[in-house]
Amino acid sequence: MTKEDFRRELGQVFDDMAGAPSSALPDRVRSSVAADIPEQRGPFWIAGVAAAVIALVVIGVLVVANPLNRHNTVVPGTASSPTPSASTSPSAVPSPSTPPDSSLPSFVCTSAAPIASVNGPAVAYIDALRTGTHTGYDRLTIEFANGQPTTYEVRTQTGTTFTQGASGQPVTLAGQNGILVVIHGADLHTNYSGSTDVKTGYASLVEVRQVEDFEGVVQLGLGVSGAGCYRAFVLTNPDRLVIDIQAS
Repeated sequence: MTKEDFRRELGQVFDDMAGAPSSALPDRVRSSVAADIPEQRGPFWIAGVAAAVIALVVIGVLVVANPLNRHNTVVPGTASSPTPSASTSPSAVPSPSTPPDSSLPSFVCTSAAPIASVNGPAVAYIDALRTGTHTGYDRLTIEFANGQPTTYEVRTQTGTTFTQGASGQPVTLAGQNGILVVIHGADLHTNYSGSTDVKTGYASLVEVRQVEDFEGVVQLGLGVSGAGCYRAFVLTNPDRLVIDIQAS
């Protein structure tokens, strides 16, 4: 191979290579080769080796300079952390309107002695009679508009026949046994406009009926099923007398 032929072949190799980092690189390599190669003919394999070495050098330069081979550097700890979801605070539990059962008196099945109030009005005006059923008992609530009555008592009896205070006439309520609630220093007609005979339909407290409202004394007859065991207690804000009838 002549010197001229080697130059043309090497130039063709550079011209066929794509993606050269600089357009002046082939010319610089050609000039270097032209200056170093002697005029005499050399073996063919020497030219081939030289061409291969040059090609490898150029390819290495292209690989190093290729922007596709550059990788982004990841700095540890810079990734955003997921935002934790906000926790929901438990809502406030409303206070019960009555004390829990553990703080209430025990159920009894006999008459109780009269219970007097402290600093009560001369006449406590009843403004509401409410009934309700609960697990294990039915409830009668007697609410007062202006304070607790002077005295109250609870009497148990066999049967449901009561004597009306003003007329002395007997009246029989639904149920098997009776409980008489006597309230001294009370009034059921000034502030109260509801029914004076309430048939509840409950399992334990069957009927509530006024049997007296005269000269500051109010009597309520309770017709109950079963033995007629009860508990009685007073609550405030507002003032009220509560009678619970135990389920049979």
